[in-house]
Amino acid sequence: MRRFLLIILAVIVAGALGAVGFVWLNMPEPAELSEVEAAYLTEDDRYLDIDGAKVRIREQGPADAPVLLMIHGFTFSLESWDQLADRLDDDFRVVRYDLLGHGLTGPDAMERYAPDERAAFASRVIETLGLEKPVLVGNSLGGLVSWKVAAARPDQVAALVLISPGAYSINGVGDEPVPVPAPVAFYLKNAPEAAVRASFGRIYADPSAVSDERVALAAAMMRREGNGVAFVKSLEEFVLPNPDEDLSRIEAPTLILWGAEDLIVPPEHGPLIEAQVPNARLITYAGVGHVAQEEVPDRVADDLRRFLFALDQEAEQP
Repeated sequence: MRRFLLIILAVIVAGALGAVGFVWLNMPEPAELSEVEAAYLTEDDRYLDIDGAKVRIREQGPADAPVLLMIHGFTFSLESWDQLADRLDDDFRVVRYDLLGHGLTGPDAMERYAPDERAAFASRVIETLGLEKPVLVGNSLGGLVSWKVAAARPDQVAALVLISPGAYSINGVGDEPVPVPAPVAFYLKNAPEAAVRASFGRIYADPSAVSDERVALAAAMMRREGNGVAFVKSLEEFVLPNPDEDLSRIEAPTLILWGAEDLIVPPEHGPLIEAQVPNARLITYAGVGHVAQEEVPDRVADDLRRFLFALDQEAEQP
């Protein structure tokens, strides 16, 4: 986590000292929900009240197909899964939601931002939508949430696909949260577009692959009123205690995907997770960063299909 904070600090400096000068001299205003909805809400989206939160849900694909529940990472939104969902929704029912304090869901009045609280809420999403043992597909913070659900509620999860998930301590951060430096809070609460672009330069292995549209979408979602404060509160509650005991309780077959050039969560954590989860397999992608589902969606879709097809074949054997 501390490594992430240092990266964000570097992002702020890089963005602020761009060709246009200091970004805070032209600070963007917070975006009203209606403004962001007008730009990004789709016909596949709906809002659902879940335990007092108005949550944006997106569903695609045949209603009777196997369900993939996709959970995005910190400061992102469900659009992080667009390319992967479009490659899978012929054969799967793809369900996504914006995490509490993110995207169009926005801030949670009860501030349920700690990882265990997010996992408990994801379990409630599964129950409220009536999903019958979905495959959980999670990236980064969403990966952490996904495996925590699988560890706590094995009855709710058919399989796991974890893309660069949070799990192990980084730089000694464990049972206690790391104080959030003022410059980091500034970035999260204001999301200047130059700084957001610079952050993608650390998240993607190839910064040239990040489109202007992707940067604009991310910046708009971050600036949705209330989200910036929620990001800071999320960091103030973020902990990474030793996960070995919880990981070892996971019953669901697990596919772990990791970019070899991931600068956010160390690729070295992949083999550690693989060793602890009883039925896990790790695939590492050369030349890929922290969001494989965005950087190499074809490869992720193919590996996910092969993984789930193999599970179906095993289930059919006498």
